[in-house]
Amino acid sequence: MIAAEVARITGREVAEVRRLSGGDTAAAFAVRLDDGTEVFAKSASPSMPGAAAAEAASLRWLAEPGAVPVPEVLGEGEDVLVTEHVAAASPTARAAEELGRGLARLHDAGAPAFGSAPPGGPADAWIGLAPMRDEPERDWPTFYARHRVQPYVRRAIDSGALEAESARVLDRVCEALPELAGPAEPPSRLHGDLWSGNVHWGRDRAWLIDPAAHGGHRETDLAMLHLFGCPHLERIVAAYQEVHPLADGWRERIALHQLFPLLVHAVLFGGGYGTQAARAAGQALRSH
Repeated sequence: MIAAEVARITGREVAEVRRLSGGDTAAAFAVRLDDGTEVFAKSASPSMPGAAAAEAASLRWLAEPGAVPVPEVLGEGEDVLVTEHVAAASPTARAAEELGRGLARLHDAGAPAFGSAPPGGPADAWIGLAPMRDEPERDWPTFYARHRVQPYVRRAIDSGALEAESARVLDRVCEALPELAGPAEPPSRLHGDLWSGNVHWGRDRAWLIDPAAHGGHRETDLAMLHLFGCPHLERIVAAYQEVHPLADGWRERIALHQLFPLLVHAVLFGGGYGTQAARAAGQALRSH
């Protein structure tokens, strides 16, 4: 099936298909075409309608400013995405610094509104295996509370991953978001799911892959990089600061921006992440 779809999308015959390891949202393949070109293909789960279109729109939007390397979209079908193939290499400090500067320029490319979807992308998108609604709002606190934190607090309660007392702490964070969010900033063009696994280290450069792009707060991408760690993270941050310094207190707001991914993990993987989300919420309240 994947060979036929790649052939249809690229207009080339397929010479070889290799299944790749890794990834939790789609089956991934390296595909060699009849002219010797190797492309990357992924097949989304049928339970994730629109995922291929959402990712294709995200990649195109992130590539538009030319700020940071993003795989070129070669085409997409109903549930198959085909992009250029980028060979993996080891992380380097130089690539990390270039990523930091590029990420700052990408954020500065901006977005129409907080919560805006990429042009041509669906409002109902995905972050990993989880649904994610992109809905424009007038300010970041409103968007973050209404379309990121609160929907997943309800899901986490329903799934048993979050206790009522912890949910109340998260509710207090949402109420206090205008005071917790720091200085107001214009909407940035975000990757949206920038944990370390979505930084692909190629030869001499770091590439952004698997985005959940939308208009948001630039501290969100940096908080995601801090969530599970990333090679040369402090070099990335220092280089970012060279281009567009972050507002005072941004490190104290990391926990605030990590609430959404922690709640998503709580719903998908269990209550341990619910405890982490509640702890991060308490930290966000104390840091104010």
